[in-house]
Amino acid sequence: MWRAGQPDPHDPDAPTTSDPAFTALLEDSAEELYESAPCGYLSTLMDGTIARINTTLLDWLGLRREAAVGRMRFTDLLTVGGKMYHETHFAPLLRMKGETSGIALEVKRADGGRIPVLISSVIKRGTSGEPLLIRTTVFDARDRRAYEEELLRGRKAAEEARRQAEEARQEAEADRARLQDALAVLQRSLVPDNLPRAPGLETAAYYHTASPDRLGGDFYDVFPVDGKRFAFFFGDVCGKGPQAAAVTSLTRYTLRAAALHDSDPVSALNTLNKVLHERYAGSGDPRYCTAVFGTLEPDPTTGQVAVSLASGGHPPALVLRVDGTADYLPTPGGLLVGILPSAPFTTATTVLDPGDTLLLYTDGLTEARTGADRTSLFGDDALLAFATAHAGNPPEPLVDALTGLLKDFGDGLDDDTALLALGAPAEPTARPTTRNPV
Repeated sequence: MWRAGQPDPHDPDAPTTSDPAFTALLEDSAEELYESAPCGYLSTLMDGTIARINTTLLDWLGLRREAAVGRMRFTDLLTVGGKMYHETHFAPLLRMKGETSGIALEVKRADGGRIPVLISSVIKRGTSGEPLLIRTTVFDARDRRAYEEELLRGRKAAEEARRQAEEARQEAEADRARLQDALAVLQRSLVPDNLPRAPGLETAAYYHTASPDRLGGDFYDVFPVDGKRFAFFFGDVCGKGPQAAAVTSLTRYTLRAAALHDSDPVSALNTLNKVLHERYAGSGDPRYCTAVFGTLEPDPTTGQVAVSLASGGHPPALVLRVDGTADYLPTPGGLLVGILPSAPFTTATTVLDPGDTLLLYTDGLTEARTGADRTSLFGDDALLAFATAHAGNPPEPLVDALTGLLKDFGDGLDDDTALLALGAPAEPTARPTTRNPV
């Protein structure tokens, strides 16, 4: 079979084995093949004395033949480390097995340079098996060493890149943890630490933040305004993040200040509407919110709580009765707060009998996505049915039940959600309870 590099037998002009010029190419003597081989050859006596060495290896080492043959030993060609390895590993292995193959060492050049090589040795024995000499082949491994060093550099570079990526990941996680801690502290500053304790009134609240990496916009508060009444507000700021937090802070302090001046619900919302509109309408980034503001007046004689409230675009409150019924409290009018210079707000009233509860919530609850495909909204009807099933429960058990509902939504709950329950104790003389988990 014809092979590349060989004369083509079908080419009439190709040289043949009988061609004198071609024949001359094949007439290398054994001596020439030994001396000019592409690898180094040497033969040493059993004590390592060099008995024969080819021209190729002499050229690599920069030695003259007369300086090497009979005057140097094989170990004289090696570096200090190579000599140690030869004495501790190479020579014992050769004596035990009679041969070695592919041992990586370094040989010294006459000018002090070094050449990485691969050494293979075999012991030549006489007819009776006695060792006569050692034949050694030396392969130049400089190209291989350069390749290995390049691989090593590449591996080190890859390891360094992985190390830097891991450090960056850890730093990013640490930064995120610090950010979350800071956001959690700021978020807690936007809602009260504790709801007030008062005779004839029970309160409970819960705040679910959709993401620990951003500030929510829901807000609520309950606080006394005089010796017998309490004010409350509840709402949701448009947007998320620091801008929404700034609006939330402004809203909370505005409503608190307004309540101290005039606790009428309509008056308080009008004040907030004016403040937000003047602050943001001309900024190119209008901000507004939904809000409910109201007052609570417990009657220590009857155990009832009189409720008066006004709403600015917020979902209607739910009233859960002790008799097991529940319904939404109509709040007519009520434009979004801050969107226009003036807005119509109307007062709605109700009375909570002992055991009744008023529930306020943000739209994260009713707009939670349900179903296997997470495409249906929980909705007002489902919330009313849930509230009816829990009517008669005090604020704390009611909020506990709603908290469990929120957890059941799983990833369908993708918005901040706040809950505020205000109730008239079933036993007027019972100790008031408050709960405000955030």
